[in-house]
Amino acid sequence: MPFTLATWNINSVRLREPIVLKLLAEHGPDVLCLQECKSPVDKIPTAAFIENGVTVHNFYVPAGGDVPDREVNEKFGQKLDYLADMRDWFHGDKPEKSILVGDLNIAPREDDVWDHKKLLKVVSHTPIEVEKLAETQDAGGFVDVTRQDIPQGNLYSWWSYRAKDWDAADKGRRLDHVWATPDISGAAHSSRVLRDARGWEKPSDHAPVFATFDL
Repeated sequence: MPFTLATWNINSVRLREPIVLKLLAEHGPDVLCLQECKSPVDKIPTAAFIENGVTVHNFYVPAGGDVPDREVNEKFGQKLDYLADMRDWFHGDKPEKSILVGDLNIAPREDDVWDHKKLLKVVSHTPIEVEKLAETQDAGGFVDVTRQDIPQGNLYSWWSYRAKDWDAADKGRRLDHVWATPDISGAAHSSRVLRDARGWEKPSDHAPVFATFDL
C-alpha cells in the first residue's frame, strides 16, 4: 500500500493553520510531520488535522545559534551534543523498517546550499556539523531518500525571511530531510520539495519535503 509522507517546519502551527490545511487539501499527504509547532499540546488545533497510523522518527535538531564555536556559543555545543545523542541512540538500537524525517538544521552537501564556500563558516553547513550528521546517519544505516531520488543539482527547503525577494535571490539551504533504513529505502520514490509553499500567505521560512513509499 503506497503512502506519501511530508515533513514541514511550520514555525507556529496556530499562526499557520490555514496553510497547513491548504497543504492537506491540495497535496494530501497520508502522514504529515510538523516541527516548531510553538504551541502547548492542548492548544494545537488537532481537530482540523487527521493523520493515519504510521510511526516515524520525527526530529527537530537545534538550530545552533550564529557562531560555530561551542566555546563561545552554548547553543552550538548543544546542537553537536544532540547529534551525538542521536548517533549513540541509533548505535544502541539499530532501526529497521524506519523512516526519519524532520528539520535537521544541517545542509550536508555542497549543492544543498546556495554557495558552498561562503557558507563553510556559517552554522548549518560547517564541516563539523556535516561530519556529526553523517555519523548519525551511518549509525542508523539511513539512506537519504531525497537525494536518492534527486541525486544531482541544487536543492533547498529553507529560505531566510531576511531576503526581500527570496525566490529571485534563491539563497537557500536544504535543512529538511527524509531518510529511510535500507530495508525500505528502495520502496521510496517521487521525492520533492514543495517550493511554492514558501510563497504562500504568512509562510514558514521552510518548505514541505515529500516522499512516497510503496510498502
